[in-house]
Amino acid sequence: MVKAWLAAARLRTLPLSISGIIVGCSLGNEYSLLNEPGVFNCCFSCPFVWQSLLFWLCILTTVGFQVLSNFANDYGDGIRGTDDDREGEQRMVASGIISPKQMKNAMILTAIITLILALGVICVAFGSENFSYSILFLFLGISSIIAAVKYTVGKSAYGYSGLGDIFVFLFFGWLSVVGSYFLYTKSLNFDIFLPATAIGLLSAAVLNLNNMRDRIKDKFHGKKTLVVKIGSQNAKRYHYTLIIGALACSLVYVNLQGNHSYKNYIFLIAFVPLIMNMIVVGKNIIQKELDPELKKVALSTFLYAILFSILN
Repeated sequence: MVKAWLAAARLRTLPLSISGIIVGCSLGNEYSLLNEPGVFNCCFSCPFVWQSLLFWLCILTTVGFQVLSNFANDYGDGIRGTDDDREGEQRMVASGIISPKQMKNAMILTAIITLILALGVICVAFGSENFSYSILFLFLGISSIIAAVKYTVGKSAYGYSGLGDIFVFLFFGWLSVVGSYFLYTKSLNFDIFLPATAIGLLSAAVLNLNNMRDRIKDKFHGKKTLVVKIGSQNAKRYHYTLIIGALACSLVYVNLQGNHSYKNYIFLIAFVPLIMNMIVVGKNIIQKELDPELKKVALSTFLYAILFSILN
C-alpha cells in the first residue's frame, strides 16, 4: 500500500515544484546578505541558503502543496473517468487501488500538514514584527491549497476549462520565486519577475506536454485543456514560445545585473535538453511518445534552477 501512495504522490513532479523556491530563496538570501547583513540572525539564517531553516521550510511547504495537488488530480480525474485507460503512469483512484474516500482523507490530512508548514514559514520569516506580511502570506498559503484542490475537483475545476496553464505559471513561477524572494528581503525588486517568469513558462511547458499527450482522451471526457482548445499544431507552437520565452527572460535578467562573466551563463547548459525537446515535439505524431519528454523538461527546469541560483 505504501508503494501505491508513493505512486499517487508522483515523486517525479517534486523537482519541478521546488525549482522556483530554489531560485527565489537563493536570490533573496544573496540580496539580504549584501544589503542587510545580520538581519536574519533571529530567523536562523545562514550565508548558504541551503543551510537556512527558512529555506527548508519553504521546500517542505512546496512539496506539501505539490503532493496535495497530485492527490487532488488523482481523485478528481479518477471519479470523472478521465484517467480510464490513460497513457503514462497508472492512477490510483481510477485503477481502484486507492478508494475515492481514502484519497479524499489523504487530501485533507496533507492540506492540514501543509498549512502547518506554511505557518512555520511565516513565523520564521516575519516573527511578530510584520503582522501585515504574515496575514498576506497566510492568505496566499490558503489560496494555494484551494488552487491545488480545484484544479480537477468540483464542478468549476479550472483544469477542465483551459485555465491550468495560467495557474501553473502564477503559482509555480511568480508566487514561488517572487514570494520566496520576499520572505528573505521584505521588499520587491522587479527584476526578480524575469527569472520568476522563466520558471513559470518552463512549468507551463511541462503541463503543455502532459496535455498534448492526453489531448484525445481529454477531449473525449470533456476536459477542455488549452491543447484541446487550440489543437495539436498550435500547441506545438505554444510549446516553442514557452521555452524560448524562458530563455529570453533569463538572458535579460543576467544582462541587467551587469556581470557578464561566462560563469553567469552556465545555466544555458539546461537549455540543451530543452532545445532537443522542441525538436522531438516538432516531429511528434504519436502523442503517447511524449511521455518521456515530461521528465526531460521537468529535470531540465530543476537543473536550470540550481545553475541559475548558484551562479547569479
